[in-house]
Amino acid sequence: EKRGRALLNLNFRLTGEMLGDRYIVKVFRDKEFPENEISVGDYVLISDGNPLKFSIGGTVLEKSKHHLLIALDEYPPKWLTKRKARVDLYANDVTFQRMLKALEKLERGESIFSIRHLLFKERLKKLNVKVEKFFDERLNDYQRKAVINALSYDPLYLIHGPPGTGKTVTAVEIIRQLVKMGKRVLVTADSNIAVDNVLEKLVDAGINVIRIGHPARVQEKLREHTLEMYVSRFPEYKDIVRIRNEINKLRNAQENYIKPIPKYRRGLSDDQILILAEYSRSIRGLKVSQIKSMAEWIKIQKRIEQLKDMLRKKLEILYKRAVESAQVICATNSSAGLEILEEEIFDVLIIDEATQATEPSCLIPLVKARKVILIGDHKQLPPTILSDEARKVLEVTLFERLMGIYGENYSTLLRIQYRMNESIMKFSSAMFYNNMLIADKSVQGIKMSDKYFTFRPPYDDTPVIFVDVKGSEHQRRGSTSRENIREARVATEIVANLLKLGVPPEDIAVITPYEDQRNVLRSFLRVKGLEINTVDGFQGREKEIVVLSLVRSNPHGEIGFLRDYRRLNVALTRAKRKLIIIGNVETLSRDSVYKALIEYVKEYGMILSDYEVLSVSI
Repeated sequence: EKRGRALLNLNFRLTGEMLGDRYIVKVFRDKEFPENEISVGDYVLISDGNPLKFSIGGTVLEKSKHHLLIALDEYPPKWLTKRKARVDLYANDVTFQRMLKALEKLERGESIFSIRHLLFKERLKKLNVKVEKFFDERLNDYQRKAVINALSYDPLYLIHGPPGTGKTVTAVEIIRQLVKMGKRVLVTADSNIAVDNVLEKLVDAGINVIRIGHPARVQEKLREHTLEMYVSRFPEYKDIVRIRNEINKLRNAQENYIKPIPKYRRGLSDDQILILAEYSRSIRGLKVSQIKSMAEWIKIQKRIEQLKDMLRKKLEILYKRAVESAQVICATNSSAGLEILEEEIFDVLIIDEATQATEPSCLIPLVKARKVILIGDHKQLPPTILSDEARKVLEVTLFERLMGIYGENYSTLLRIQYRMNESIMKFSSAMFYNNMLIADKSVQGIKMSDKYFTFRPPYDDTPVIFVDVKGSEHQRRGSTSRENIREARVATEIVANLLKLGVPPEDIAVITPYEDQRNVLRSFLRVKGLEINTVDGFQGREKEIVVLSLVRSNPHGEIGFLRDYRRLNVALTRAKRKLIIIGNVETLSRDSVYKALIEYVKEYGMILSDYEVLSVSI
């Protein structure tokens, strides 16, 4: 519990609700949970204190400060309701094994997709595909070009989508066109959130789509489209319910008999116990009544195993029928390796947010498809890899590597962005995208006063402001991260004044590259609805107003991992109307890219001192 990987002394209660074929239970206590790593979607083990002796597995459905809702894989034993429960975070190597299996398929030539196209610059076939009508008439010219090219080139194509350029909208149009052409489509991404983002738009478009994966890891409003919920609407599913109810009754009946654990079994096999019970014989100090009780438990268990086998076979038939009937299958890269998809072949695979996935992760779905379309932005952050050794090999994503091989000839850049004011966009456009980005007219001049009250700087309509802070950075003992208390105080004052001006906390994000600074900011800013996160944790998100604390301030001009400019690109492209950057000009100016940023803000925005900001009273 001290390491945040377990919760102890919990009460346990069956809620009586189901999630597909899983039982929802609540574990709770009056005292607030300590800081822990358990999150929604995590697989956990519930026990009465010793998970190595006996535990039951489930997936976290909901988390609060005092309780967890967990979807259990099987019916819980009665004794859990009578004792204090323990919940442990469980880690497995399932995804790793699926990656390994995909690599082996490629090596043995068993992959549907040709490995040559992943390694060499093979000539890609261009088919004469014409799109008579776009489903989404609002697509811009670059999105339309991306759709046509993605449909035309075979067997792979790349779509480069910078921040706010409508990558997912483009992906959905491609999928709808493929469905119209009668193609079988697999859509994946590395995270459940990214998959659900595409799924929601496909559902809105009326596509017959099935989501593979645990329902607890899917947004609640989309759970009806998961495979388990989908098959529950089949008429034959009543047999599944009947068998499951029978299993539960048998499990309840089992509670009345002695479970033949080693303490009672005393070296006897199941068959020996059954024979001794039949002839009412005692042995090894066991009473006849104990032997007969264990025999009854064993008989019930044999029947349960028969029913479970029957249940598994019936579900397999229903799952297979559902998967074969779907026009589109959505899954995470890892879930694409589930047994239900083992024999499936797809005409086209689309990997969204491909630059957020390692190359081995992308290979899991790729071996099942004849063609792949990768959508991503290699100018933003790659996937997080904790091991320094692994990072050397895995940091370059499949998308980035293929961009290096095939280049602009087989990729389309989405150029029009629909998120941010032009002044917020222009620095990233120049530094990372060769000045190719264009702000759509709908966002080109958006400003604070369109939605909120304004005041004197930094609370005016200036889209980009840099606050020069003189405070020093600090590194806690034993930490590799950094914090800057002065910057945190300035950020706190800025947020407080924005709230006074009537800006809803839900419209503001405070972000920073450093985890320790995030923690300091969270301790200073306890405002419900206000999002405070690391830059890495906020990738893919947006807010009306973003406050960015850069932290680094030292006499040596050291900026550490701020020198990964992809992190800067992400940080600068989250805000729609206003971006307030907090940092130390002297330290940051020693780096050429940050110096260019400061010069840019001087020209297109405003630079203020921390004293000027702290003296503003609203």
